[in-house]
Amino acid sequence: MISEQEVERALDYLRDNATKAATARANRVYVEEYRKVLKAQIMKERAGDSLGAQEREAYADDRYITHLKAIQEAVHDDEYHRFMRATAEAKIEAWRSQEATRRSEGKMQ
Repeated sequence: MISEQEVERALDYLRDNATKAATARANRVYVEEYRKVLKAQIMKERAGDSLGAQEREAYADDRYITHLKAIQEAVHDDEYHRFMRATAEAKIEAWRSQEATRRSEGKMQ
């Protein structure tokens, strides 16, 4: 059985973490999009090489590798907030079902 206190905590979590979750999502989108900018900048530095060589060098560049770690962190943070939101929402939905069943059983008696 899910108590009303648990539902209140779930609602509090959703409210209190909305800004953090939005920031995590914004950061994720930014770093994923910036990856393209960084790759283009590194490729531009090797403008005299073939496109294949430019791309190879961009992917091997330390700046690109460092940025991949930033992407990893941003995705982790975003996914953590997404899973925690889903958990809170699932708890609220389970409580709603529980309450509907309880009310239904009360009417049947």
